[in-house]
Amino acid sequence: MDVLVTGGLGFLGHAVTVDLLAAGHEVTVMTRGRTDAKPPAGADLVTGDIRDRDRVADIVKTGEYDGVVHLAALTSGRDSHADPLTYFDVNTGGTLNLLMALDAVRDHRPPASLVFASTNIVYGSQHAGALSEDLDPHPESPYAASKLAAEQLVAAYAFTGAIGAVTVRPFNIAGAVDGVGDTDPARIIPNIFRAITGQLPHVTVNGDGSAVRDFVHVADVAGALRVALSTCVPGRHNIFNIGSGVGVSMAEVIATAERRAGVAIAIKHNPPKSEPPYLTADVAQARAQLGWSPKRSDLSRIIDDAWAAWRKPGRVSAM
Repeated sequence: MDVLVTGGLGFLGHAVTVDLLAAGHEVTVMTRGRTDAKPPAGADLVTGDIRDRDRVADIVKTGEYDGVVHLAALTSGRDSHADPLTYFDVNTGGTLNLLMALDAVRDHRPPASLVFASTNIVYGSQHAGALSEDLDPHPESPYAASKLAAEQLVAAYAFTGAIGAVTVRPFNIAGAVDGVGDTDPARIIPNIFRAITGQLPHVTVNGDGSAVRDFVHVADVAGALRVALSTCVPGRHNIFNIGSGVGVSMAEVIATAERRAGVAIAIKHNPPKSEPPYLTADVAQARAQLGWSPKRSDLSRIIDDAWAAWRKPGRVSAM
């Protein structure tokens, strides 16, 4: 399959590209123009901002892709409150531009397969425990709302028969592939590494660190997206949670990093937040319908891979 990966120079995009290439697919990575990262060997590179409708249309028309993995997005819930218009412009408007580009060639090509990476954040904080795809979404930030709106666009267009589509809702993506790890300062594991290496004086946690969340290895997420691409059926849209299905506390994440790195980590405890004490992914649907299950999402493996990438000389920063 000839696949376009939007946002392909990011943390997840790099892993997806590596996984697709290893499976024998031809891959073109689309970037808005980043110069601080390169695609894996064997992938082609095109430049275009997902907000530029004409450029996106030209890329799709020229490329003649069988499949698209759509990852290009802004992803900070906090930042989205300060700049909601840009978040809707990129996440929702960018998805619309991609669908318009596919629509422009629909009379000349077979229906494309589209996998859209959304987020578990669309569920909101009204739910707790193992979250399943049949829960009503409750977006609580412009980021979450823009992703949910993009999901609805993808579903509506898929139902016309013009494409087959799958939306995935990953949980907390971590780990590393090919020396490319996560550097997002809003996430706990990169901040643990910053504390270990002296870039931060401490790691900050809410309350006593007992909040439990689901961490999934980026390689497992990449594999899920590849499998999802092969299951797309014109006229259908399916949604799958992608996570480890296992909950670990923030305190456990810190303790595991201390053990694996052999370094004690200073911790600052902020007042507790009003948040669900336990959130994990119910991945039964992904197991049953995609035949997918996480292989590398043990917490120790996640930390080891992420730490090795963090310490790598000439470390690649991919967000």
